Amino acid sequence: MKKKSMLVMLFLSIFMLIAAGCGSNNASEPQKEEPKEEKKEEVNKEEAVSGASKEGTYTPYEELQDSYDIVIIGAGGAGMTAALEAKANGMNPVILEKMPVAGGNTSKSSSGMNASQTKFQTEQGIQDSNDKFYEETLKGGKGTNNPELLRFFVDNSGAAIDWLDSIGIRLNNITITGGMSEKRTHRPEDGSAVGQYLVNGLVKNVEEKQIPLFVNADVKEITQKDGKVNGVRVVFNEKDEKTITAKAVIVASGGFGANMDMITKVRSDLAGYVTTNQVGSTGDGIRMIEELGGTTVDMDQIQVHPTVQQEKSYLIGEVVRGEGAILVNAEGTRFHNEMDTRDNVTAAINALPERTAWLVFDSGVKSRAKAIEQYEKMGFTVQGDTIEALAEKMNVPAEELKTTLDTWNTAVTNKNDAEFGRTTAMDNALSGAPYYAIKIGPGIHYTMGGVIINTNTEVLNKDGQAIPGLFAAGEVTGGLHGQNRIGGNSVGEIIVFGLQAGVKSAEFVKAQ
Repeated sequence: MKKKSMLVMLFLSIFMLIAAGCGSNNASEPQKEEPKEEKKEEVNKEEAVSGASKEGTYTPYEELQDSYDIVIIGAGGAGMTAALEAKANGMNPVILEKMPVAGGNTSKSSSGMNASQTKFQTEQGIQDSNDKFYEETLKGGKGTNNPELLRFFVDNSGAAIDWLDSIGIRLNNITITGGMSEKRTHRPEDGSAVGQYLVNGLVKNVEEKQIPLFVNADVKEITQKDGKVNGVRVVFNEKDEKTITAKAVIVASGGFGANMDMITKVRSDLAGYVTTNQVGSTGDGIRMIEELGGTTVDMDQIQVHPTVQQEKSYLIGEVVRGEGAILVNAEGTRFHNEMDTRDNVTAAINALPERTAWLVFDSGVKSRAKAIEQYEKMGFTVQGDTIEALAEKMNVPAEELKTTLDTWNTAVTNKNDAEFGRTTAMDNALSGAPYYAIKIGPGIHYTMGGVIINTNTEVLNKDGQAIPGLFAAGEVTGGLHGQNRIGGNSVGEIIVFGLQAGVKSAEFVKAQ
């Protein structure tokens, strides 16, 4: 009897322990699920924030202070870079991000970061110059780039690569993008997409430097007093409104590539296009700066990227072509120089009856462009062990596709593309099975226009005067790219001008 009682007590104890464990798990689950609920606010939110920082790195709302030296609007590459540099210059900055995670459009960047005269180029025997980088970017922008911003950008691009390396973000794998004549597009060492790597590295540094980063923090207004910017009005979690004072504000909120009302207002011809932009790119910073007297430039200059997977509105990075892929039409033949500038390649695809094309590449390209692994996981690729098998998957004439690849491989061997005059990204033939293809078409990708700044990243009014205490960096600004952005220049821009915004805003605060 005594033995039976002990057994009963033992079973009861085990049951209570299991129940307690289940209760503990249930109690903790809502905390883990809350960010996921936030992601349901808009369509494609999960995709929009892919590659962003790990859960648990953000500052709890309870730690919010009433005042900071510098408020930074936006936790993309420009915002986090500015925060790190402001902190290094003795400031107490805060980052406010309206999305549930950090990263912005930076997290979706694929190809790499353009920079010239870098230590990694020197190590690899790549001869480049800032002047060449300047001239090729100016040509790509149709000669309409702001020359002062462009000069500052190229001359400081190498130092930006060094700065990233100094904080553990190493971009020493170098490729090439359209419109460039030299390999200056810097990627992570393993050749993977630059965006996720860059965002994770910046978030890690922000956390290590104990810079507060609040998410779900939607800034509604930049405030002024006596003609100087003095803080922001922000809504947290769509309910708690706060006014935070500051001696300076840096706007790094991104462009307006996901705001179709703003886009079609200046470019009605783009109605109906898909967009590669994350859903937070709605032009809030531009609106708030205009309310303070800031002005804009090139707002109708909106870049349509030629290679976008249409069903998921997902960018297929230029690195795929940069590592040797070709474009073919529904007949299985090439129709344009794949390494031409984005606007020209887009126009060539739009001129096709179907307004779509196929990116065709082999196992060699796949091994060199690690981003393809992600495209494969998402179901974008078709594959064939032979060219004929690939043609069948693509539903294009097998004989034509084989002739196209044979002709191309001969051009690579002879370093002479007699058909379309391509001169770059011809280092490797497409001859390594299996073969792959991704169906693509044009999509809205980048807004070249934005607020006007000077090389100190100060926001200017209509008279060309700096608005005291107001700075901006990244896609929210305009002028650097002119009428067409070169692939890889946007990542360079957010680091170069993010660093400058951190330095110059700190100088402004110290002078007060």
